[in-house]
Amino acid sequence: MMTPVITIENLRTAFGDHVVHDNLSLTVNEGEILSLVGGSGSGKTTLLRQIIALDQPAAGRVEVLDKDLSTLSANDRRRLARRWGVLFQAGALFSSLTVFDNVALPLRELRTIPEDLVRDLVMSRLDMVGLSASDATKRPSDLSGGMVKRVALARALSLDPALLFLDEPTAGLDPQRSDEFVALVRALHRHLKFTVVMVTHDLDTLLALSTRIAVLADKRVIACGTAQEVLQVDHPFIHTFFLGERGRRALAELAPEETAYGKS
Repeated sequence: MMTPVITIENLRTAFGDHVVHDNLSLTVNEGEILSLVGGSGSGKTTLLRQIIALDQPAAGRVEVLDKDLSTLSANDRRRLARRWGVLFQAGALFSSLTVFDNVALPLRELRTIPEDLVRDLVMSRLDMVGLSASDATKRPSDLSGGMVKRVALARALSLDPALLFLDEPTAGLDPQRSDEFVALVRALHRHLKFTVVMVTHDLDTLLALSTRIAVLADKRVIACGTAQEVLQVDHPFIHTFFLGERGRRALAELAPEETAYGKS
């Protein structure tokens, strides 16, 4: 039986007279990788920000790990936020800190972990994402785009989260680095058993990683399921995004076992 870890009901988001979401509902189940896709202005990143309590909807309910976000105090929200990690699109590393200190920051903010244990945990996370001890002393300005993503992922995993949120995780990477990062996320997901919510417009990343895909259009979720299930929904965005030339090529090139990744 599937266990929901995120439940969104009748969500409404508006900025003045501009309505982004209207009566949007979605459930994310424990252990899956759910991807959010949609056209420009469909509110993918806005929805992600509401799930991690950075923004509040105009109406509706967002429940994360059995907690209704609208009922939590500021302190309770901070405690809940320790149970998830976020990888922002550009990495959001602090330029004045070393790689080590960037990854250590969430651990040090707890103020309960001895520094020698912080060091062990940071080096473990760096090793987990394929970075070496020599990388720990570097500054973000010394890193390639792929390394920035790996450091940001290590930081997102520093507190051993139950939930991992990825905002365009392969944006800006060349095809080889993108494939390597996808393989890394897939391996960590299988090993650590966390739940992933990912925003992406990259078809290769989407199809290689997703257990289910939620399509945002018309201010709501118009389809949610496997790639094969989503393709059965008759909607202009789905036709354009998945069944255009690039989409057909990505679907054709995807190996059968990868297409069914979420089912294995």
